[in-house]
Amino acid sequence: MPLQPTQPRPFAESCEQNRDPILAVLRRLFADRRQVLEIGSGTGQHAVYFARYLPWLFWQTSDQAEHHPGIRAWLTDAALPNTGLPLLLDVRQPDWPALAVDAVFSANTLHIMSWPAVEACFAGVGRLLPAGGQFAVYGPFNYGGEYTSAGNARFDQWLQQRDPASGVRNFEDLAQLAQAAGLHLREDVGMPANNRMLCWEKAGWPRAVPSGMA
Repeated sequence: MPLQPTQPRPFAESCEQNRDPILAVLRRLFADRRQVLEIGSGTGQHAVYFARYLPWLFWQTSDQAEHHPGIRAWLTDAALPNTGLPLLLDVRQPDWPALAVDAVFSANTLHIMSWPAVEACFAGVGRLLPAGGQFAVYGPFNYGGEYTSAGNARFDQWLQQRDPASGVRNFEDLAQLAQAAGLHLREDVGMPANNRMLCWEKAGWPRAVPSGMA
């Protein structure tokens, strides 16, 4: 029987709506991965869902401290053997936790972060990943400075009214950050509701498996 959560679990409807399309892509992208760091685990819903249906992966959650109780509640309730309790991670901190991961995943975070935080995120991922490691990012993105839908334009306006430092990011700007971090684009996958899955891979071949993961 699953353990009872220590507190009510937070819930995001968007996680319920996008989890299956994301899972379908991750099942393919992460077929040969072993350990994944999720940046910005939020409510914890994605972590338990993906860990349940991708049992060959160890799914390491992380977020800022205020989100940890909710993540822990979801993890406790699910009682899965392949999830890690949330690590304290602000992408702007100079020293990230030392982890042996070969993939990083993040959903609906880059448009919430300030631009300096987005820059720090890519730099940190570039330092963390080994050669051949993958960085998969889900969310809405602009191309050539243009919105891909009227809905994304309205969403961007709402974001910037809420926080002027946030906003839908331009793919080309992210590509520059990725290049500086030693990452090259592997796939750009169209997703429902005018979202995308961008997957970058750390330069270097053959792919290295971090120590302790064999």
